[in-house]
Amino acid sequence: MEKLLNWVDARFPLTATWKAHLSEYYAPKNFNFWYYFGSLAILVLVIQIVTGIFLTMNYKPDASQAFASVEYIMRDVPYGWLIRYAHSTGASAFFIVVYLHMFRAMLYGSHRKPRELIWIFGVLIYLVLMAEAFMGYLLPWGQMSYWGAQVIVNLFAAVPFIGEDLSIWIRGDYVVSDATLNRFFAFHVIALPLVLLGLIAAHIVALHEVGSNNPDGVEIKKKKDEQGRPLDGIPFHPYYTVKDILGVVVFLIVFSAIVFFAPEMNGYFLEANNFIPADPLKTPEHIAPVWYFTPYYAILRAIPPMFGSQFPGVLAMGVAVLIFFLLPWLDRSPVKSIRYRGPYFKIALTLFVIAFIGLGWLGILPATELYTWIARVLTVVYFAFFLLMPWYTKHDAHKQEPERVTAK
Repeated sequence: MEKLLNWVDARFPLTATWKAHLSEYYAPKNFNFWYYFGSLAILVLVIQIVTGIFLTMNYKPDASQAFASVEYIMRDVPYGWLIRYAHSTGASAFFIVVYLHMFRAMLYGSHRKPRELIWIFGVLIYLVLMAEAFMGYLLPWGQMSYWGAQVIVNLFAAVPFIGEDLSIWIRGDYVVSDATLNRFFAFHVIALPLVLLGLIAAHIVALHEVGSNNPDGVEIKKKKDEQGRPLDGIPFHPYYTVKDILGVVVFLIVFSAIVFFAPEMNGYFLEANNFIPADPLKTPEHIAPVWYFTPYYAILRAIPPMFGSQFPGVLAMGVAVLIFFLLPWLDRSPVKSIRYRGPYFKIALTLFVIAFIGLGWLGILPATELYTWIARVLTVVYFAFFLLMPWYTKHDAHKQEPERVTAK
């Protein structure tokens, strides 16, 4: 085995890669609960890829056969129901762990120098994941899939000058049709997963280049021993690989419970209308996207049209997502972690979380006058968190960061 390993190492950096990214990659010794979600995101990605491969073996990307092929998978393919429910539950699980992963980064300042590029790669992953989920949502060719895609693609028509041509280009037709289904299938199973894998690899390489952040926001590379190893660091393997196994076990217990006992999650993961074949002549009473898109959908509906155009709402929705790219430069606090920040940031972050969850809830509900006004207030809170950040982070009180990481 040693000779074989030497033979491989002479031709491929297997041992060097293992050391650089696992056994000799030193991570802070004070990681806590919040650091499970990065590894869990990779686990869910693997679940999605594996279940997706088995689904494509029996799925027909054809408008006349797509819904029937999903029913065939559910009813006739051995364990097809399990594969389909694992994939649909995995889509929601992916966004849950990614949202919590992003929240942890904001909590402890993981977007700050020298990790700006890690954050940018992370936001790009988030954008590609949204596109991947949107295109995959059309594939069952149910009522909500069809009409949800119709509404979202039509939003692009509101873009001045190029909107109509852009929406036709996305659909491949003047309406959502077989051509749309085929191109969405191609992007969902080939193009976007390749982009996603590349971005995740870049995200991890950039992370291991500058080192992981920690709950104290202290750079462990500043304090090293005679061998050049961080005093407050421990090898990622075996310490954190073993620790992550605990997170994986807990996650799989919850994930399995949902898959076996509540895969629809009362309509939040799989809507009742999506068990009805797509009918271009019958619009559902209430069209809403899946829960992980609803905060931005609520922002879209909260902005009133201007000159008969919905473009202001479309613009606000796009900016609400893209503004995350600016977070490393909007945050002017002299400290990274929320442990040492003052009350301004803590209040602002709390209000932002409330606004995001509130908008997500409102995006599921019909757009009544009362709900629309609540959504407008929460939209103002959402954008105020970012736009006022240079001011309240600069003038906020703060404690002095410790020179070494704490055991807390």
